[in-house]
Amino acid sequence: MTRRRGLLGILHSVLRPSAGSNRPLPTRVPRTAQRGSTATVEVPPPGRGGLQITYAPQRDGDPDAGEIVWTWVPYDENDGRGKDRPVLVIARHTQDRVYAVRLTSKAHEGDRDFLALGTGEWDPQRRPSWVDIEQLYSVHRDGMRREASALDLGRFGRVARELHRRYGWDAAT
Repeated sequence: MTRRRGLLGILHSVLRPSAGSNRPLPTRVPRTAQRGSTATVEVPPPGRGGLQITYAPQRDGDPDAGEIVWTWVPYDENDGRGKDRPVLVIARHTQDRVYAVRLTSKAHEGDRDFLALGTGEWDPQRRPSWVDIEQLYSVHRDGMRREASALDLGRFGRVARELHRRYGWDAAT
């Protein structure tokens, strides 16, 4: 029993940041975000004119166009694995779902499928971010973990213009 407590104590101290640490606490991703009808899923991009990009952020707990929210995003292999990550909401999909593109902090300079966003409140470590304009996701409001921040209209407009150029979607920003 002493050994078990010792091990749990070590794990607890490793997982709990010390005072003044910038390391965020580990977060639990709700199971509903990973499976079932409220899971975030990759979807094929609608055709030309098939999506209306809007900018309407509201700090109301629901994912709104123009906001960066955190949700569980499946890996490309679609094998049940994935990662909790920020996504930029770009449009309404259904009453309960929104369209979003994922963000990454991995540098993608010169990659035509990524657009540099810079830094923002969505990343507690303030790392530069890129938005992946190649993949589109449908995020259920119950699969969203939290609102992170609203992207400013200037940067959102750059993303909307690039998505319009690539897919022919209408942009009302």
